[in-house]
This record gives sequence, structure tokens and C-alpha cells, in this order.
Amino acid sequence: MSKTYETGHAKNVANFEMLITYLTSFGSIYNPSNASINLTSLNDKAKVARAVTEQVNRIMGANSSSVADRAKAFEPLSKLSTRIFNALKASSVTTAIIENAATNHRKLQGRRATPKLTDAEKQQVAANGTVVKQISASQQSFDSKLDSLEKQIYLLSTSPKYNPNENDLRLDTLTKLHKDLLQKNSEVILINAELSNARINRNNVLYNQEDGMVTLALNAKDYSKSIFGTTTPQYKQISGILFKKVKM
Repeated sequence: MSKTYETGHAKNVANFEMLITYLTSFGSIYNPSNASINLTSLNDKAKVARAVTEQVNRIMGANSSSVADRAKAFEPLSKLSTRIFNALKASSVTTAIIENAATNHRKLQGRRATPKLTDAEKQQVAANGTVVKQISASQQSFDSKLDSLEKQIYLLSTSPKYNPNENDLRLDTLTKLHKDLLQKNSEVILINAELSNARINRNNVLYNQEDGMVTLALNAKDYSKSIFGTTTPQYKQISGILFKKVKM
């Protein structure tokens, strides 16, 4: 989700707080019959809006750290996979094991089973009347990497001949690595869900059509318009305070 999108919510909250400041300055003349837009209700809504916005920002920070930690942990996996595959080939295992290991290794590298056509090759095929449709086969997603690593570890465990001296290539070390990567991936998934729920809650507080912050702000501005009229200095103070609605 873009930073601009998130900034828009913060701007709405700041403008709401600004609107309340002006409404308060009007004194006793601001006295709506609608209790949802009296100053007490508006101030209560402002506190909740500020709290849920800050909650999203806090979780976003934690999410960024979690995503960065996961990326850092997965970064060496490609080179490690190459070393594992070479160590396996040097272990005099069967051709069938090598072929299966090559498939897992390719997926850990994110390479296609068949090369992707170049633009020139696509044009040549199209000229022969064949429709070219190539779907990206990249399996660089973290879930796919974890799955391929697990398959590689299980495959290695079936061959007693795979017994490298290098500690980081040994099965117990690779198993611990997979467990650690799985945990880091799970942490990102968990905090993504937490962030999604926090955004839903924030959006409800800010944009619910019945009693959301923006709805109350616009109602308060309409009430002020009914008091002062559109050409008065008082209304002009708040008429330029804008609120952007977000579809829920």
C-alpha cells in the first residue's frame, strides 16, 4: 500500500482536529441538535481516529522490520542451494536423485524449466499463426522457496551418501535453517494479518457512512453553513478544510 494512500488518512485526521478547533472558537453559537456533531462527540471521535491511525502506523513499522528480517534471512539461500547441489553431485548418488535435486535447486534459484521466449522468438511464432501466452513461472515467493527447500532436505535425507563435512551443508543444519526461515515467514504473515485488521478498523472509524469521522466532519460543516451562511468570515474559516472520502 502506497505511502501517499496512508498519508491521506493522516491528513484527514489532522484536518478533523483543525475543524474542531475552529468550531470550538465559535463558542456557544455552535450548538447542533444532532448530538453526534456536538463538540463532545467530535472530540471523542478525534481521539479514537488519532488512536487507530497511530495503531496502523505502529504496526506498519513492525511489519517493515519483520519483512526486512525475512528478506535478509532468505538472501543467502540461492548461493547455499548451489553449494548443496554441487555437494550432492560430488557424493556419487544416483542419476534419479540428481535429477530430482536439480528440480528443487532450479525452483530455489527461480529459473524456468524451459527458457522464456525472446521478443524475436515470440514474433516468429506469432507469424506462424500461433498465439503466444507465457505465464511467469518464477517461484521466488517465500512460500515456494520454503517448499522447495523442504523437498530438497527430504530428498537429501534418503541418500546416506550425502554426508558433507561442511557444517552448513549438513542435514541437521539445513533442517534448523528451514525451521528458522519458516518462523520468519510465519511472523510476516501474522503481522500482515494484524496490519490488515488494523486498517479495516481505522477505515471504519474514519469512513463509515453513518458515523465515520469524515461523515461527521461534513455534517458539522453543513451545520455551520446553516448558522453563518456561505459568505461569512466564520464559514470561510472552515470551508477550505477538505476531507477525502475513501470507499470501504
